[in-house]
Amino acid sequence: MDKIPPLENLIQKFTKLPGVGKKTAARYAYAILAMTDEDSNSFIDAIREVKEKVHFCKVCGNYTDDDVCEICSSRDNSIVCVVSEPKEVTAMEKIKDYNGVYHVLHGLLNPMAGVGPEDLNIKALLDRISGVKEIIVATASTIEGDATALYLSRLLKPLGVKVTRIARGLPAGSELEYADELTLSRALTDRKEI
Repeated sequence: MDKIPPLENLIQKFTKLPGVGKKTAARYAYAILAMTDEDSNSFIDAIREVKEKVHFCKVCGNYTDDDVCEICSSRDNSIVCVVSEPKEVTAMEKIKDYNGVYHVLHGLLNPMAGVGPEDLNIKALLDRISGVKEIIVATASTIEGDATALYLSRLLKPLGVKVTRIARGLPAGSELEYADELTLSRALTDRKEI
């Protein structure tokens, strides 16, 4: 069968998504071809709308379609849970009894990759420290996650803020977004001061 450039282009675009290989990308492309014009236009509109309207919250750095996300505007601002990426806020929200707010760093310290403190959303965290009683560092149990937690602890403790780290109930090297609700809940409940 001859290659069809527009179809091959679409398949190639889908392979840029995380976890999507060539076979899955081809299935997605063929599914779009099978859609009605109304469904495919709706799909295109949904992508366009998310790119135009969703941005980072001015306070925490999580995704929102407003200036300040709903969590920041309605929760207890005295407890801040620091995560590395917005998708981890979604994971932590599985814990129904957490009523604090979040702060998204947009990465972790990684000197080998050239990522230093100035590359993370740390200044914004320092700007919102007034009135904060506790900072919960909920970064992954990796070298980068541990280094980031230690750096934040050394930076924040002299400011009189209690800094805790989620418990090690999460397997080493694991990502928060893949942890189940019970494991996350126990890790948050059993957090330790660092």
